[in-house]
Amino acid sequence: MRAVQSQVPGRGPLPVVGEADLDGKFVVTVMELSGEDGLLGCIQCGTCTGSCQLSSWMDYTPRRIVDMVRKGLAREVLASRAIWYCASCYYCTVRCPRGIKLTEVLYALKSLALARGYAEPGAPAPAFYRTFFEVVGRYGRLYEPGLMIGVALRSGFGRLFRLAPLGLGMLRRGKMALLPERVRAVDEVRALMERVSRGLVRR
Repeated sequence: MRAVQSQVPGRGPLPVVGEADLDGKFVVTVMELSGEDGLLGCIQCGTCTGSCQLSSWMDYTPRRIVDMVRKGLAREVLASRAIWYCASCYYCTVRCPRGIKLTEVLYALKSLALARGYAEPGAPAPAFYRTFFEVVGRYGRLYEPGLMIGVALRSGFGRLFRLAPLGLGMLRRGKMALLPERVRAVDEVRALMERVSRGLVRR
């Protein structure tokens, strides 16, 4: 059995995985889903990691995540905390010397983690993503109170109390509706989201 191990410096040792446990199509799946076909051209310079202000909280740095994706370590990538710490600031994307849209890659990895059941139950970020998807599917648009309550139900009601002042402030300023509104073409939105969900599960 051949083992794969990275030579790329990062946080903690990279798992040693038997060849039979590698997903040879994983990098292709991620590139197709993210729309970023330049992953194989990554030069592992570390600009993404140096630019990420949350990399110190990650179990694997952004550079290492790319390395793992290319090696087919699907299970390790999708079960990692790193993909959920991305704050979508796009700093890594802006600074990448090869023009790789790493933020879009991380979005794709989050979607795959949810679809394949790797997201940690009760964790705030996966709870947000799941609830966001459900709320938009129900109304065709975002309904902030429903999003807040849904996230609280999945990750603990203490979070709802912490978000209450923010929600009340948004209500006072007219930035958030108290009651939900459905878009006219909500069935079309649901059909689109269902097609996306089926595609993710197949992947």
